[in-house]
Amino acid sequence: MKAVIQRVRHASVTVDGQTVGRIEQGFLVLLGVGEGDTKAEADRISKKLVNLRIFSDENGKINRSLKDVGGSLLVVSQFTLYADCRHGNRPGFSAAAKPEAAEALYEYFMEKCREEIPVVEHGIFGAHMDVELLNDGPFTVILE
Repeated sequence: MKAVIQRVRHASVTVDGQTVGRIEQGFLVLLGVGEGDTKAEADRISKKLVNLRIFSDENGKINRSLKDVGGSLLVVSQFTLYADCRHGNRPGFSAAAKPEAAEALYEYFMEKCREEIPVVEHGIFGAHMDVELLNDGPFTVILE
């Protein structure tokens, strides 16, 4: 499982002209599920994510978590995080989980996040999505 986490001032995802998810301050999470990933990986990454201290405290030190600042999550499935570009110019995606397994872990991951974070918005699994964000920093972290 791979998660690209971007600290944002706000973010949204749109499908066919309809906004399906929108947050203010928090994290935009691009989530890729790999072949063989299990709930254990989702548990580990969701726990790390909600406790990741990448917001500034009252002294300007990067010391506060998403929970500490009352931030929100916008989770977007992105199998292309498993692109293999080692051979040729067209990426291969054989390391990504099959859609049925990936969607189940994507949903499970969001359930785990909701246990800690009240606002967890999301895109639509498998849809073509337009994602907009105002990156705060920018501050981007990758968890695997």
